[in-house]
Amino acid sequence: MAAFHQHVTGSTLLGIAYGAAAWHQLGFTPVQGALAAAFTGVSGMLPDIDSDSGRPVREVFGLLAAIAPLLLVGRVLHWLRLPPDRETVMLTLMLLYLLIRYGLSAMVKAVSVHRGMFHSIPAMLITGELAFLAYPSEDRRAKLLMAVGTMAGFLCHLLMDEIWSVEVKGLKVGLKSSSGTAIKMTGTDFGANVVTYAMLATSSFMLLDSMGLVNYTGVEPTTIQAQRIPDEVPTPPL
Repeated sequence: MAAFHQHVTGSTLLGIAYGAAAWHQLGFTPVQGALAAAFTGVSGMLPDIDSDSGRPVREVFGLLAAIAPLLLVGRVLHWLRLPPDRETVMLTLMLLYLLIRYGLSAMVKAVSVHRGMFHSIPAMLITGELAFLAYPSEDRRAKLLMAVGTMAGFLCHLLMDEIWSVEVKGLKVGLKSSSGTAIKMTGTDFGANVVTYAMLATSSFMLLDSMGLVNYTGVEPTTIQAQRIPDEVPTPPL
């Protein structure tokens, strides 16, 4: 498989190309293009949060702990009904940093194995949907830009792992034992598969809900409108 610095280089180059295309070809602002490049570059490291070595885990969770609180603080304040004053925001940011940097990293280390379901297509989709949900903008095009960039960086990592699993010795081409463990739909652990697809279903539902494509009541809005009693009942003619 590719080394950590190779993944960083690959996803960074992809991010630069993606951000430049978003700016020059798709009509996004330079700042949005730069953010899309950053999302793509950072997401290229995400599959390695289950790495057995220490450096990738430290780097990834260090970045996540620095970036995620900035994206989540508004939603957390809303969910917990906390006042958006300066002190509350600062305290929430610090708590989110500690929770992600130490709590989440310890939990992932305890339950994950290298090349498990973090290296999979469902995990890529989950990260893309979470990026769409977390990006603090009402512009769906901008949210989609960040989500696609996140998935592109993630997929770049998976593709590089599969390419590096091809072994060439002279005129002989073979596959290493790691071949097929990066780009997959399911892993060998049934429990991990269930948890991953449950997370994918949850994030997909949240995504559809944020776009107004799901209806909790099960009743069409037009039906509700038709059943609504008018405020003023016209007086019949005498």
